[in-house]
Amino acid sequence: MDQLTGEDPTHIGAYRLIARLGAGGMGLVYLGRSEGGRTVAVKVVQAEHAGHPEFRRRFAREVEAARRVGGDWTAAVLDADPEAAVPWVATQYIPGPDLTSVVAEDYGPLPEHSVRTLANRLALALQAVHGAGLIHRDLKPSNVLVTVDGPRVIDFGIARAMDSLAGDSLHTRTGMLIGSPGFMSPEQVRGLELTPASDVFCLGAVLVYAATGRLLFGATDTGLNAHLFRVAEEEPDLTGVPESLLPLVRACLQKDPALRPTLQQIAEGTAADRAEEWLPGPVLAQLGRHAAQLLDYAPTDARVPVAGAPAAAPVPPPPAYAPTTPAHHVPPQGFGPPQAPAPYPYPQAPAGPNPKRWRGLTAAVLAQLAVLFAAGVFDLSLAEVQGDLGLAVGEFGLLYGLYAVGIAATLVLGGHLADLVGARRTTAIGLSGLTAACVVGGLAPSFGLLAGGRALQGLCSGLVLSAALSLVAGGFTEPAERRRAFGVWATVLVGSAGVAAFAGGWLTELLSWRMAAFAGVPLALAALVCVLALPAGVPGEGRRFDTASVLLGTGGALACVFGLTLDGLGGGPRPLWSPLTLLACVAGLGLLTGYLQRQTRPGGPLAPRHLGGLLALVAAGAGVLTLLWTVNTYLVHGAGYAPGMAGVLRLPLVGAAAIGGLALAPALTRRAGTRLSATAGLLVAAAGVALLTALDTGGGLAIALAAMVLAGLGAGLALGPLLAAITADASPLHVGGAAAAVLTAQQIGESLGGAVLSTLLDDIGGDEVEAAGSVGNALLHAYARSNWWGAGALLLAALLTATTLRPAPRDGAAR
Repeated sequence: MDQLTGEDPTHIGAYRLIARLGAGGMGLVYLGRSEGGRTVAVKVVQAEHAGHPEFRRRFAREVEAARRVGGDWTAAVLDADPEAAVPWVATQYIPGPDLTSVVAEDYGPLPEHSVRTLANRLALALQAVHGAGLIHRDLKPSNVLVTVDGPRVIDFGIARAMDSLAGDSLHTRTGMLIGSPGFMSPEQVRGLELTPASDVFCLGAVLVYAATGRLLFGATDTGLNAHLFRVAEEEPDLTGVPESLLPLVRACLQKDPALRPTLQQIAEGTAADRAEEWLPGPVLAQLGRHAAQLLDYAPTDARVPVAGAPAAAPVPPPPAYAPTTPAHHVPPQGFGPPQAPAPYPYPQAPAGPNPKRWRGLTAAVLAQLAVLFAAGVFDLSLAEVQGDLGLAVGEFGLLYGLYAVGIAATLVLGGHLADLVGARRTTAIGLSGLTAACVVGGLAPSFGLLAGGRALQGLCSGLVLSAALSLVAGGFTEPAERRRAFGVWATVLVGSAGVAAFAGGWLTELLSWRMAAFAGVPLALAALVCVLALPAGVPGEGRRFDTASVLLGTGGALACVFGLTLDGLGGGPRPLWSPLTLLACVAGLGLLTGYLQRQTRPGGPLAPRHLGGLLALVAAGAGVLTLLWTVNTYLVHGAGYAPGMAGVLRLPLVGAAAIGGLALAPALTRRAGTRLSATAGLLVAAAGVALLTALDTGGGLAIALAAMVLAGLGAGLALGPLLAAITADASPLHVGGAAAAVLTAQQIGESLGGAVLSTLLDDIGGDEVEAAGSVGNALLHAYARSNWWGAGALLLAALLTATTLRPAPRDGAAR
């Protein structure tokens, strides 16, 4: 590592730079740390390449493909911005030397068992690279990092961005050759189309170097053209390769790609030879010293001056903390002298971990609870509001629908504002508006003002929810802490229905609806105080507000929620067969498709593999809603409980959600992975919802309580891991956008569930009401029957989760 110079930026994206790691034809590589304390390697592209449109296109495509690799023996891509003034990519920083340093400088050729283990692990790594649709094309010792538990392959696929550019290529303009002559395949030298077999040849060359300490075709000081001719036409010199390794190496180095073994054959042929301690003792000791140097490293107070340049301002040393995640060193690439990119204005971000992340979680949860409590209390008071103000049936339904539409209008906006101006500021704005909405609702003398207050409540709630979730998603990067944080969020999300029913039930029973509306003010103010006490975030200087994504996402969510929720100006949920519903949903899905395409771009908030997880959230939201409506109807109409007692009977839902989200989900995710935890939770929730169908045949309170326990347990177990996994790939620049996407999926799912129930209620006739004895009992039977549909929606969510979810390793992915 070298000190930063006066020409180096202090920040790139959300990462503070603390040292130089290397330089090459493609650009510079820096050691950086995120706001959460993660150590990363940030590769910055040269300015001359950044100005080439074709390079940018290929770079973006390769970064996205590299994100999908995620193998055990590769270094993961964590963040990137291909659209920045100077494109960059951040990867894991792996604290270990490369194979060149180990063999040429520290130890010498590796023993036979080490080379066998190296062959096995490199084959597994290249399998992951090829599985993501990439060909490495530059496998060489300096791209193989040596760690205690095995080698790691780096720089997969990124080099392809520099090839096949329109017009005069980079090859002719800079003299830089893609690949390394000592470790290139014959077909690569001849300029032929490459296949995965090319990487197998390079693997053989790396094994020869590791076993002998020399290049496969001799030194390159005789001239580049002569060396390339030997690669293409002459047989390799395998002198010094251990006898037992010769068959494997010869097979890898066949001139004809069709004669080389597959990576699977190489991995299977060397699997039995893997040793627990694959490196010699002196190398392991050197790795320990290297790790200690990294932990102790801190930049000097002044950066190294550049000759002829004015002195740079002092840079404060980083805080004394150890990196929380192993990460990745990217060595120089290409030939020719290193060239530094021209200075550009880089987005600034605060340095060091966030020591108040748990306080941030507390503020986020309080904000979430304030939103859900205010909405729940108002819903419980609607019947009294209707009688006091003399509302018509259409006006009554409109008050319900305005809130859902208001949330849909600001969920996407809230997340992108959180990325632009900070989650703290956006949450505070939303909470201030929520407080005002509660006051307006409590004081409203007429339907018009009450409707305005209700719409304002929905608009502000959308801002609060997206910004608050971004506080959680962006504040926790360490796996165990992240699991606990999302477990808390999921518990409040699921249990809030019971909390609001418990507190709201007693409030509406003891107080007027106006006083009950005011009850949301103290909680909103308490959340606002906690949010304002958080350290001020850094605004997104240099970040562009993604207007197109906000318009597409907001328009799509509004169209779907409006179509599924509001029955014209009369309000109330609209049946699914309504022509306006179908038209609105088709338009909404079209807009949402464009929105998701933008969100899954390279460097965007979401990874393409999480689209299935978003669909699972839609289905889960619809399924859980059927449970809540059925339980509410049973307790009030079927069993005839007063609002306060009905709220007490919903508390098992809260307790079960707490057990599932806070105890079971983190433990199961840690042991078995996110996919299994989320799938199991959705299956348990489906069983609970299906159990409610017994209420249609005379089931009583025991059935309702058992269903709430199962559904609460399952939802708490599933939602935390799901939300954590889908938001895990979002960079600190876009975590608000990821939070907005998952909340929008939930909101659309709840609206879909309401529309299905409304469709079923449309079929209730006078005969059914007469047979049931009352309208309330008729509703109860209709809701109970609908839970087969709700259980089916949760089963669909479980299927989508089991088949599509591929979480990031930090969220406990089961590979």
